[in-house]
Amino acid sequence: QVQLVESGGGSVQSGGSLRLSCEAYGNTYSSYCMAWFRQGPGKEREGVASIDSDGSTTYADSVKGRFTISQDKDKNTLYLQMSSLKPEDTGTYYCAAKYLSYCMSNVQNTDSADFGYWGQGTQVTVSS
Repeated sequence: QVQLVESGGGSVQSGGSLRLSCEAYGNTYSSYCMAWFRQGPGKEREGVASIDSDGSTTYADSVKGRFTISQDKDKNTLYLQMSSLKPEDTGTYYCAAKYLSYCMSNVQNTDSADFGYWGQGTQVTVSS
């Protein structure tokens, strides 16, 4: 069993930055796909960024050039560095993982149901 615990959300003004973290606890595997999803008010959950165990990354068009996904394998931790934040980035951010698998496609075309493990979510609020 794997538990994902997120941290780092908060409130910032437009143009600001935040870094989200997601630490994985439990029996993880050496091959995986991990991703960040978000759900804004009145919106469906959408993929934001993903990273494979081999370091390959994908980004949604809406965050490309502003967000960076990374990982520290020694700490079993996933990160999302968010810069130049916009009010439309507001939402609850979730990290997700699927093991013994690779990401296979761009995160914005990925079905969230493919991921078996989810964090509890962390709120990001960007004010104009």
